[in-house]
Amino acid sequence: MSASLVATYAAAWDELDPEARDRLLEECWAPEGVYVDPTARAEGRASLSAYIGGFHRRLPGYRIDVTAGPDGHGPHLRFAWEMKRPDGSVELEGMDYAELDGDGRLRRIVGFFGAI
Repeated sequence: MSASLVATYAAAWDELDPEARDRLLEECWAPEGVYVDPTARAEGRASLSAYIGGFHRRLPGYRIDVTAGPDGHGPHLRFAWEMKRPDGSVELEGMDYAELDGDGRLRRIVGFFGAI
């Protein structure tokens, strides 16, 4: 379950079309979900979708690939990722900690940049 959930979430990060991205987020993201990383905070699906859209405007051709996990227990999980440049080289790596809601969707993600 959590592997497909994280795969859908990662696909939303790579989706350029806002309507398609919103459909992916409806599958995996709780309506009141909160995303936070060292540079941003997004509350709710629309805010997260807009933030992802801004990522693509700032960094055209970049993508996010899940590189490890997810690993989890109860309503908690974590996974590692890489932000890749258009040529496939790694720009940034990081890890996300996530909490699931009662319906099994992501309700909180706290992102960390860089290796541990």
